[in-house]
Order: sequence, then structure tokens, then C-alpha cells
Amino acid sequence: MVSHTEVVASVLFAIAIIHTFSVPVFARLANKGGRHAGLWHLLSEVEAVFGVWACALFIWMGLTLGVKGAVEYLDTRNFTEPAFVFVIMVVAASRPIIELVHLVVDGVARVLPVQAELARFFVIMTLVPLSGSLVTEPAAMTLAALLLRQAYFRRPGQDGFKYLAVGVLFVNVSIGGVLTAYAAPPVLMVAQTFGWDTAFMATHFGWRAVTAVLINGLVLTWLCRPFLLSGDIGGTQAQDDPRPPVSRVVMAVHVLFLIGVVLSSHHIKIFLALLVLFIGYAHAYKRHQSPLLLREGLMVGFFLAGLVVLGGLQQWWLQDLLGGLSPVVLFVGATVLTAVTDNAALTYLGSLVENTGDLWRYMLVAGAVTGGGLTVIANAPNPAGFSILKGCFGDGTISPLRLLYAATVPTLVAAVMFLIPTSFT
Repeated sequence: MVSHTEVVASVLFAIAIIHTFSVPVFARLANKGGRHAGLWHLLSEVEAVFGVWACALFIWMGLTLGVKGAVEYLDTRNFTEPAFVFVIMVVAASRPIIELVHLVVDGVARVLPVQAELARFFVIMTLVPLSGSLVTEPAAMTLAALLLRQAYFRRPGQDGFKYLAVGVLFVNVSIGGVLTAYAAPPVLMVAQTFGWDTAFMATHFGWRAVTAVLINGLVLTWLCRPFLLSGDIGGTQAQDDPRPPVSRVVMAVHVLFLIGVVLSSHHIKIFLALLVLFIGYAHAYKRHQSPLLLREGLMVGFFLAGLVVLGGLQQWWLQDLLGGLSPVVLFVGATVLTAVTDNAALTYLGSLVENTGDLWRYMLVAGAVTGGGLTVIANAPNPAGFSILKGCFGDGTISPLRLLYAATVPTLVAAVMFLIPTSFT
């Protein structure tokens, strides 16, 4: 029997989704000023949406179940992923890591047989999202978003180009982490239950994801080529940065911190301890640093924590819905549902459905990662990209509806690739 708490949680979840799509309205109200500009600004912060409505749920639970019951519910939630995304954002966004990625991107771009301006943009939109299979999707999203902001999003206006780039970025990051069994949150949630290892992911998901990422990046680069070649879009970070280059030793230490955080991604006490050490090291060598991404990381963590709290009470309708779908319908349903709920939560609930076959499981995960770029809540790394890039858009925010439109075509490309017939042993 459905409890009143589950019903209220679902209502608040729906309100939070509507609030997410209403963010541009609040942003415009905030920009007009007035007595309540501060309130409108708070309501325009997408990263605060689910956290705010999760607080409303906690208050309701406190009133109806008692404070003890509300606290007990929070204690049953797993906040490792929100904490990990916060930590990986701070470490990956540090200046030494960004400069290292710049060097790698420029090196790969020089090898490609096209103009440097096109090659560099193509590498950022493809190779960096695919690196999420190694360094995790949140880290890949942070790196790619910062590279786009520094090199291509700094000029005012050009929102058409920016939405196209963000749409492709979100989709490519969502599917770019499926080459391994540990990097993409929706895969991580089911890999052990389904018995999937990295070899399985590479053979059944990997080549499809790589192909879709390359197609999306190639089409976007081709569409934007006149502006990239003319210099109307972007510029090079290295020429504009007057600071001396980062020490190779400091760069190596930061890489070790990043590796340590990735390897300890399931152990919150370890990666939080590494974060404290990292902040201390960064403070000791301030001349090699830019301001750490602490505020943005905290806001993204707050967003994801709210999603965990609200999403934890959606099982009563979501699990039964998934269990009653055939594999192909499940793929479409998972893609659509991912747009309004976190794809990791979706695959986790699907893993609880009994007596499912290999094809059904494949379609569940394939659909979840395919739809992971449609909205800011669809995939855990998306709030990180949103937080980093939103200031580059008009009204200081990214319109969820325009993001949905921009991500539709690259999502369809991914869908075609994942729907190519597969066999299981």
C-alpha cells in the first residue's frame, strides 16, 4: 500500500521538475531587480532546486512522522555520489589539471588532418567525454565544460552555438562513460547485480558509444566550421593567460590526487580525506592555482543530494512501470523517463525487477544513458556542466527547454547506435 509520505514525495518531485523548467522565468525576474530580487535569484539557481524541495519533504516528514522518523529516512539514503561529484569537480577543475588537459587536447588536435581550430574543438567534444570511461563522467564533464568556457563561451551572445555545444556535450558525456563498468553512474548501479565487467561493457556498449560520440562531435564541428575558422567563436586560453606555466611536479601531484579520488569513488571517508589534503596542497602552492571550484561543487552536491532524498521515494510507481515493459518499449521508456529522473536511480530500480533477461537489462541501461543529456537532472554530471557554463548564457542561466531541443538530435544518434541488434552469451 502506498503511504502518504510516498505520495507527497512524488508531488514534490513533480513540482521540482516543473521548477527546473521554470528557472529562466525566475532569472528574468531577478535581473529586473526590486525588493524580492534575492528570492527570485535563489529560485533561479537550478543547483538549489531539488535541495530546496528535499528540505520541504524533510519538514513534512518531521511533522507527520516525527523528527526521529525523518532523520531515520535520511540515514537510509546513500550520499556517496553527491559527495564524490563535489570532490571530483574541485580536483578536476584545478589549474594544473586543466593545463595538462590543454596540452593533451592540443597534442591530439595537431595529429588530425584538419585545420587546428576545427581539430581542437572536435577533440574537446569527443575525446574529453570519452575520457569519462577512465576518470569518471563527473570529471570528464568538469574538464570539458571548463575548456568550452575558457576557449569558446567567453564572448557574450552566440547562444545558438552555445546551446548546440551543451546539448552535444551532455549527451556525449552520458554515453561516453560506458566503455568501463565503473565510470558511468547508471552502469555502476547495476554492474555487480547484472554481472557486467569492463570487458562486457566495452564489447556490448563501448563501440556503439564511441561511434555515436564521434558522429555527434563531427556533425557539430561541421555545422560550426565557418565560425570556428573565422574566429567569431572562441579564442585560445594560453595566449590570454599572463601567468607562468604550472610546474610539472605540481601537475604530477594533482594527477595523483585525481587518480586517488577516482579509485576511492565508493569510499566517502577516503576521498573526503583526500580532498582535505588536496586543499592544503593547493594552498601551499597558490602561485600555481586558480580559485578552487568549491562553491560550484557544493551547489552541485546539494542538487544531487536533494535528488537522492526525493528520488528514494519514487519506487512505488517507477519500479512497477519498468517491470511491465518489453525490451524495445523499455528502451524508449527509459530514455524518456531519464529526462525527468536521475538515470542512475532508474537503472537501480530496474535492477530490482525479478526474472529479467539479458536483452531487457541491456535495453534498460542503454535507454538510461541515451537520455542522459536531455535535461539537467537526467545524469549526475549534468549539474556540474550546468553550474560551470550557465553564466555564459543570457540571463545567467541555461534554459532547460532549449537544452532539451539542442540535445534531441545527438540523443537520436545515440539511440540508433544502441538499437543496433546485439547478441548475448
